[in-house]
Amino acid sequence: MSSPPSADDALSAAELAAKYGLAVSGARPGLREYVSQLKGRRHFILAFSRAKLTAQYSQAKLGQLWQVATPLLNAAVYFVIFGLILGTKKGIPQEVFIPFLVTGVFVFTFTQSSVMAGVRAISGNLGLVRALHFPRASLPISFSLQQLQQLLYSMIVLVAVTVGWGSYPRLSWLLVIPALALQFLFNTGLALAMARMGAKTPDLAQLMPFVMRTWMYASGVMFSIPVMLEDKPAWITDVLQYNPAAIYMDLVRFALIDGYGSENLPAHVWLVALAWAVVVGLVGFVYFWKAEERYGRG
Repeated sequence: MSSPPSADDALSAAELAAKYGLAVSGARPGLREYVSQLKGRRHFILAFSRAKLTAQYSQAKLGQLWQVATPLLNAAVYFVIFGLILGTKKGIPQEVFIPFLVTGVFVFTFTQSSVMAGVRAISGNLGLVRALHFPRASLPISFSLQQLQQLLYSMIVLVAVTVGWGSYPRLSWLLVIPALALQFLFNTGLALAMARMGAKTPDLAQLMPFVMRTWMYASGVMFSIPVMLEDKPAWITDVLQYNPAAIYMDLVRFALIDGYGSENLPAHVWLVALAWAVVVGLVGFVYFWKAEERYGRG
């Protein structure tokens, strides 16, 4: 004879969970708690980024030299095509064009690599995501940190190039630090947003190289936007100059290159750089966090 139903049998699953203090496995924590969890994983984030950086060229004979050789070779190709053949150095003094170009390539590559790594941050690490419980934002943040470390290696070459073309260390070089810090915050927010989109649509990784190439050509990596567009409507120049990639490139160029003065910068450039970093950083983080419980679920 069956026993009469207990009081617990009459409770719903949600009521039982609340009664015994149970929580849904993998449920999204509150935003403040999520930030706290990330802070607790800071050692993992740093170690993971270093491991990825070390492993990136582990199979190549030149090893970590490719960290600086790759963007330097890109700069050489752009110099031949755009500087010598197409003449995009118009309006830029000969002694300034090489450091102008190399700076643009290195700084844009920082954003480009962060975005491309962010797209694959979840979809390319599903084994890790499904096997371990940790705040998923750790992955795109660590990839952005990896690209920052790679840029810092590249800065050695960039300093050598600027000095070689007559721009010697001065107090303004310190402005590189806040400029790259703001760019890192911007890149991280963008990588987080792309990580969520890439987790849902893996094919996005195939599309992004074309998007990034278009963005590069529109950002003045190898030419001066005001000079090349002097016969175009002013609003086109403003749109291109105020896009974040151009903003961060111009700030680093202004800091490092003698002869690249404030007249080459758009108005309120530091405020714009700060706004891009804060808005994209916060929006990207919240956008990623809202889908926390869905990553790795298929």
